[in-house]
Amino acid sequence: MRDDMKRLDRLQLTDRIRRIRDTLTQDLVERDVAVRLALLAALAGEHLLLVGPPGTAKSLVARRLHRAFKDADYFERLLTRFSVPEELFGPLSIKGLEEDRYERLTDSYLPTASIAFLDEIFKANSAILNALLTLLNEREFDNGTRRVRTPLVAVVGASNELPEDEELDALFDRFLLRLHVGPVSKNAFPDLLKMRGDAAPKVPEDLRLTENDLDAARKRAEDVLVPDDVTGLLCDLREWCGAEKISVSDRRWRKVVKLLQTSAWTGGRDAVSIWDCWLLQYCLWSRPEDREKIYEWYASRVGASTEEPSRLVTLICALEGKLKKDEEGTSQKQNERGELLYLGEDGKDTPDKRVQKRRDGEKLYTLPQGVYAQHSHRPLHETNDGRGYTKKEIVDHKPNFQRERYLVPDKFIHEKENWLMIDLQPSMEPTKHEPVYIQDRLQQLEDHRVEMEAHKEEIDKRNKTLENDIREHLWVMDSFMAPASQGLAKARNDIERLLERLENVVKGYDKLPQKEMEPNFVVGEGS
Repeated sequence: MRDDMKRLDRLQLTDRIRRIRDTLTQDLVERDVAVRLALLAALAGEHLLLVGPPGTAKSLVARRLHRAFKDADYFERLLTRFSVPEELFGPLSIKGLEEDRYERLTDSYLPTASIAFLDEIFKANSAILNALLTLLNEREFDNGTRRVRTPLVAVVGASNELPEDEELDALFDRFLLRLHVGPVSKNAFPDLLKMRGDAAPKVPEDLRLTENDLDAARKRAEDVLVPDDVTGLLCDLREWCGAEKISVSDRRWRKVVKLLQTSAWTGGRDAVSIWDCWLLQYCLWSRPEDREKIYEWYASRVGASTEEPSRLVTLICALEGKLKKDEEGTSQKQNERGELLYLGEDGKDTPDKRVQKRRDGEKLYTLPQGVYAQHSHRPLHETNDGRGYTKKEIVDHKPNFQRERYLVPDKFIHEKENWLMIDLQPSMEPTKHEPVYIQDRLQQLEDHRVEMEAHKEEIDKRNKTLENDIREHLWVMDSFMAPASQGLAKARNDIERLLERLENVVKGYDKLPQKEMEPNFVVGEGS
């Protein structure tokens, strides 16, 4: 019963957030993403950076975000290079100075605000930078000798350009969500002209979020499951970012996971989905042009849930490589007695590893060292430089043999020690594999096929629910439906091609030569 009540409360909160989101985006032209990101940032305890030229409704996003919260103070300030701490944190207390206390009067300034808009935030100088970093990150402010907690929910920072000074890198990193905003598009420009004034939608009091709502969202989001497919996608994305020279700190990756968990929990789900990862494009870029690259990378992988595409391709390539090795494998032939066979000079197989060399069909011989020709006294090379001697050549040379057994050539040529011998090359044939090996490989291939078929079914299932999943998602724009559909179609085509390649591997193993199975002998009783 208690769990049911908690789920009901969460669904009610999800519905409230949806209604707040829809209210805040009323009468805005092409600023839906900015409002959604601002609201999600506040729920996750993060901050949003808007980068773009003046007059692109950056401050309007922050003012609307303020209307989503109950009893929330709002603070807004334009920074310059000459801004002083008093402009952000409040003036020094005269009474405190009289009592030797260095304290600020922070009421109505940034340390007491829940929602803040800081325009031209990268104009912040070193005099205010450290205090600002502490406030953004820890939600704390050093007032004199005391460090006090602040009610800060989220800061919307704005800038016409990205920081160039390394001193501002830490400030830039404090904004987990980043969005480049430009003038409205040509197609939306007529709608912009129809607007009259800056309409300020009113969020009903009963919908507004409280501190309890924020606490629930941030604490309960920690229990949201991050499935293996999402983890795999993040790991792949990290490697891709490294290859593309897109620097993302380990701290930012951890914050990204927390943001995805908040996205899932506020949407009424207990696990992060692949669709939540649509938000990654707004978390990882350092240059605006990198956002589009990250988006394209993600859009091409929305069908990769059960298995990561590159892993499947690697698997198939490995299987094909193993098959090729097995197909090209050779082993030495054997006769029926199990003797190894060698390739004779006549092209026929023989169990003899060494045989007498022949020249034009004539057997060849060697001569003992020191044998001289009868007339020239020139020593003859015992192997004729490897060419050997025929019987006729031995008789023609009329060698002066020093031993009686060499006096008759016929007797000489029958002595094997006088034969010119050569080593034959092994006679090879395609390796005949053990039947149990083939069966084992085929079973492994079948396991992979079942795995890949399950992946294809998962893609089909996701495709069927695609429209509803995106329309019901709190944070993903409906415009992502078409790219998502294309990504799923591509993923399905990819898995179909991989299944075809897998089937070819199966056929290859079916064709491999196998050893004949030995008959099974059944031992009878009493034997």
